[in-house]
Amino acid sequence: MLIGELAERAGTSTRTLRYYETRGLVRPRRSANGYRVYDEAELRVVHEIRALLAVGFDLDDIRPFVACLRAGNSSGDVCPDSVAVLRRKLAEVDDYLDRLGAVRRQLHDQLAHAIAHREKTCLRTRNRPD
Repeated sequence: MLIGELAERAGTSTRTLRYYETRGLVRPRRSANGYRVYDEAELRVVHEIRALLAVGFDLDDIRPFVACLRAGNSSGDVCPDSVAVLRRKLAEVDDYLDRLGAVRRQLHDQLAHAIAHREKTCLRTRNRPD
C-alpha cells in the first residue's frame, strides 16, 4: 500500500508516517518510481506506535515494542526489552501519583487553614461592638 492508504487506515497523516520513518520506526520499501510502499506489517507497527503514544510513551520508549513486533511476535509487549520499558514507565507513573497525592494533601491542608482563618476573622468582625 502507498503512504496515503497507510495513513488513512492507521488514522494518521502522511507527514507523521514520514516522521516515524526518519526515527527508524516505520520501514517502507521503495517502488521503481521511488514511492514508499508499505506491507500489512507496517500497519500493525503504526497501530502499536499510536497506542503507546496515546498512553504517554515517547518514541524512544516505543523502539523495543516495534523491534518485538518485527521479530515476529504477536504483540509488541512480550519481549524482555519491552517488559523493562513497561516496568520503568509504571514506576514513573507510580512516582507521579505519589507526588500528586502529596500536592493534594498540601492543597487540602492549605484550604482547611484558609477556611478556619476566614471563619475566625468573620467571627471577630461580627462580635465587634458598633
